[in-house]
Amino acid sequence: MKEVSSQDIKLKKVVVKSGAELYLIELEKNHFFIEQNPKKKSKYGEAYRLLKEKYPDFYMFWEIKNNHYTGKVLMGGIFKKKYTDEFISNVLQSEVFKEYEDIKDEIEEYEK
Repeated sequence: MKEVSSQDIKLKKVVVKSGAELYLIELEKNHFFIEQNPKKKSKYGEAYRLLKEKYPDFYMFWEIKNNHYTGKVLMGGIFKKKYTDEFISNVLQSEVFKEYEDIKDEIEEYEK
């Protein structure tokens, strides 16, 4: 393996206003990814809470740069190989996700 570039990052655990303890991946000053708050009453908060109940090692982080959401999300999980297919199938077939417009469009495109 040949290193092409490197960047130092910090992994922090922070407490937000709601009292939730979240991970924060700091890339540089004013540029970080913060974990989705499972206590947040929103589409993504609810989805993340449900995913974390079933897959505790799944993570979802929103990018913040210069105090603004960039609209980019980093998602991943640490799964044993045997759980990978189950996870992917459940995400694609879950009725919870199909209720939301943006996901419905993706599923319809996939099914064509």
